[in-house]
Amino acid sequence: MNDKMTVGQMYTGVHHPGLLQRPNAGKNTVLPSSEGTFESVLQRKLLKFSNHAAKRLEQRGIQLGNKQLDQISSAVDKAAAKGSKESLILMKDVALIVSVANRTVVTAMDGDSMKDNVFTQIDSAVIIS
Repeated sequence: MNDKMTVGQMYTGVHHPGLLQRPNAGKNTVLPSSEGTFESVLQRKLLKFSNHAAKRLEQRGIQLGNKQLDQISSAVDKAAAKGSKESLILMKDVALIVSVANRTVVTAMDGDSMKDNVFTQIDSAVIIS
């Protein structure tokens, strides 16, 4: 009971374990990143459209601007944070079904196509105002 205890020190001995395992990093040494390459990080953040969704957007005359694409991307981020796999994103008079894991819009509908429609195989919905 008379052992000396220092606040903030969890390990006994002279050296902290983190100091023993630190790699020898020189000026030009690049440490491996858990995030991957810049391109792989960028691809995980980009919103993609399947061929089917692209055709539906064109057929139904749906045009999405940069602001709408940013809102959709943000909605996908929110769905992913909640653990969603397939999400319905409602934005004014547009409905999008999105594969959250792939960040891919699977299909798109305009206001007229949404009426009297049943959305299946989704586990979440995000409403953008």
